[in-house]
Amino acid sequence: MAFSIVTLARFAFGPRPEVICRADVWNTGVLELRKRTLGGRRESGAFLLGSKAGPLRRIEEFVFYDDIDPQSLSTGIVVIDGRRLGALWTHCRNSGREVVADIHVHPGSYQQSQSDKANPIMAEIGHVAMILPDFARRATRPGGIGVFEYKGSRRWRDRSAEKPSPFHVGWWPK
Repeated sequence: MAFSIVTLARFAFGPRPEVICRADVWNTGVLELRKRTLGGRRESGAFLLGSKAGPLRRIEEFVFYDDIDPQSLSTGIVVIDGRRLGALWTHCRNSGREVVADIHVHPGSYQQSQSDKANPIMAEIGHVAMILPDFARRATRPGGIGVFEYKGSRRWRDRSAEKPSPFHVGWWPK
């Protein structure tokens, strides 16, 4: 109940989050990311699909990188063959969803690596990329994860420490 009061207060007095995800979708997706690290032996990741309504993005589904490109996690880090993305775009068309963000896990902190900065999964200005630390074993909620906004030309805005976070997990009024 207290969480709902906090959410309602934020809804009424702002600032509103820019990306939201229902807790059940988030928890299921994060658990699967953790499983796909094979006990912490490799990174894993997913495209976060959903809908956009003005500045608000709703995450409704995780589409895992290795389901799109089976070799994407074979080196221990995420490397997606762009020729495999047709399956993602087909899924988006068929489901009526679009990529609203992406997420991957790191072995240590949630900070972006040089590779992350230089090679955005979606090189679209305003795209949000999230990073879960410790192979998604511990911190998996806003405030303990990386939240980065792509600004173009391999530049990023680190929004991880913003209070309140631009990302919200849980119920949000429509």
